[in-house]
Amino acid sequence: MKALRLLDWKSDPVLVDVAEPRPEPGQVVVRIGGAGACHSDLHLMHDFESGQLPWAPPFTLGHENAGWVHALGEGVTGLRPGQPVAVYGPWGCGTCQRCLQGVDTYCENLAAAPVPGGGGGLGLDGGMAELMLVPHARHAVPLPEGMDPVNAAPLTDAALTPYHAVRRAWPKLPPGSTAVVIGVGGLGHLAVQILKATTAARVIAVDTRAEALALATQEGADLVLAPGEEAAAQIRDYTGGRGAEVVLDCVGTDSTLALGAASARILGDLTIIGLGGGTLPVSFFALPYELSVQTTYWGSRPELIEVLDLAARGLLRAVTTIFPLAEAPEAYRRLAAGELTGRAVITP
Repeated sequence: MKALRLLDWKSDPVLVDVAEPRPEPGQVVVRIGGAGACHSDLHLMHDFESGQLPWAPPFTLGHENAGWVHALGEGVTGLRPGQPVAVYGPWGCGTCQRCLQGVDTYCENLAAAPVPGGGGGLGLDGGMAELMLVPHARHAVPLPEGMDPVNAAPLTDAALTPYHAVRRAWPKLPPGSTAVVIGVGGLGHLAVQILKATTAARVIAVDTRAEALALATQEGADLVLAPGEEAAAQIRDYTGGRGAEVVLDCVGTDSTLALGAASARILGDLTIIGLGGGTLPVSFFALPYELSVQTTYWGSRPELIEVLDLAARGLLRAVTTIFPLAEAPEAYRRLAAGELTGRAVITP
């Protein structure tokens, strides 16, 4: 079968022929309906060198995946061939406290994980192929009735990641509060929807692209702004001078982090979601008092179930551009050039 594989660091992926996977006991093979192309894949291709991560190429790309159960390993119960499933992307050891809670992202026994700190498309073979081997059946999450795997695939990261960030900030988002989403791309346009679907907060969206701001407005943002010298003042003016209770930075550069800090309210949250490589200087007077600043990585398996429920009820949808597997390299080229709105999905 054909697969889009990253063969080495600092290189572009290539389509090659690989053998079809066969499940061992406890494992599942999924026939892929859709695999999301994520901006973090571009970092994998071009920004890492040997030794920086605890795993290395070659592997098949694609860490946002959904499809249909193709084959079951011995001992697997609760799934059936042909059943539509989403693949929970981060794969931990399965036995530590975090994994037992469904938070494989923060596995504390990485030596026993299938790949330390990674998963399918992140050190092990992902979903940009006809078939994908899932190392444990718990990672195959049944889709709600009627949900198309092509539509579900990007939800496994592009929605799950901001959902986790929003969910942990719910106590700070009562009626009268404001949330800011910086970067209305693959994750950001879903962050806007999640905020509108699960909180009573007003939502401000910030992006450099007019088409992204138009999408944010379409998805319910109450105010859209271009970044710049006046953006923080505009946010403070909109919030009566107080600032935003929650800022979600889906970009993560020096300039966006500075904007987030300048826009946040005392006792607020600034969550760094994007992998832009920026830093935020911290000193006593540099940030609003008791501003909580944190990074997050993906989300939990129970949260993925909640995301899929929101989507099944029509409260959440990924705006997508569809590419066949043969055009996956072009999808990444357009993603890198900023030519895509929403998420690119590869359909093997």
